[in-house]
Amino acid sequence: MKKFLLLVRWIVGLLFIFSGLVKANDPLGLSYKMQEFFEVWGLHFLNDYTLAFALIMNLFEIVAGVAVIIGWRMKLFSWLLLLLIIFFTFLTGYALFSGKIKTCGCFGDCLPLTPAQSFGKDIFLLLLILILFFTAKKIKPAVKPIGAMVLLLLATVGVGYGQYYVLQHLPIVDCLPYKKGNDLLEQMKTPANAIPDSFSIVFTYKHKGKLLEFDQANFPADFDSTYEYVDRKDKLIKKGNGLQAKITDFSLQTLSGNDTTAAVLGTEAKYLLLLVKDFDHSADWLSGFDQVKEAAKKKNLPVLIVTADADRAQTSLPNSIILKCDATVLKTFARVNPTYVLMQGATVLSKTSYIDLTQLLSQL
Repeated sequence: MKKFLLLVRWIVGLLFIFSGLVKANDPLGLSYKMQEFFEVWGLHFLNDYTLAFALIMNLFEIVAGVAVIIGWRMKLFSWLLLLLIIFFTFLTGYALFSGKIKTCGCFGDCLPLTPAQSFGKDIFLLLLILILFFTAKKIKPAVKPIGAMVLLLLATVGVGYGQYYVLQHLPIVDCLPYKKGNDLLEQMKTPANAIPDSFSIVFTYKHKGKLLEFDQANFPADFDSTYEYVDRKDKLIKKGNGLQAKITDFSLQTLSGNDTTAAVLGTEAKYLLLLVKDFDHSADWLSGFDQVKEAAKKKNLPVLIVTADADRAQTSLPNSIILKCDATVLKTFARVNPTYVLMQGATVLSKTSYIDLTQLLSQL
């Protein structure tokens, strides 16, 4: 029995530590996923707190994982883990059965799971945690109280600093389609074996006091002006295989609204993009931009400002080439606002936070 409980503790502990570490690598990604759930539920007022929720959740998962492995205060942590896994199971179950959320973000973007896989994983964890919950009194700590406190303190400080670091300097491991080395044009191509969903347009009309539904291929033979239009909707006829381009919404536009994506990505020379979601804290980096712009000028390296805030960009960065891009795309492209991206054609050569100015200047 002791060996079995030890195995269960290690499985549960390692899974929570792994899950927490993967998400701690990109806490902003988890906060955006939380916002997706809140948008679906209409809880928009919570969007401003999602980053704090993400930081705390990642920290708790790792600390709880360590506590379970060393068997420290199992009565407390078995309760906390049980509540957490019930909550996670609800989220993954909602994503699976509602169809409104494509992925739950359980292991971040580095290990995307389908809703079915996520729900199955949580059911498995729920069973293991229930075993720990009902046998908590039998589990003895593997280390002395002072040793346990030191380990948990080190985990807390380490995870806290790690999350602070990636929020300032970009994720240590970039798992998004805009990562270093990727060709954006290739990422924008639909896979050759992709099969899209098939839909039929279903119309609803009122005729002689009755509501009638029919698709575009089966209009009534006597259809005329006596049929009163009510509604139309798309009905799923056949589900596709879910394959699609990894990048589906990247677009660059000039200030006049012309699409210049192909022209920019099609160039053969190197150039530098400055991705600026907004200019709320521009005082923190504008002076550094002047240094970068001067260094790039000496190397004949074009600098393009890509932003969702074009009006303030023209005011803050006069005499610059400014391109418009969707804010959601920019949040995916670069987690730090702003981020410098060194490009050659459509290939990402490097991504650098505005804080790492020395590193960026050495790359130019």
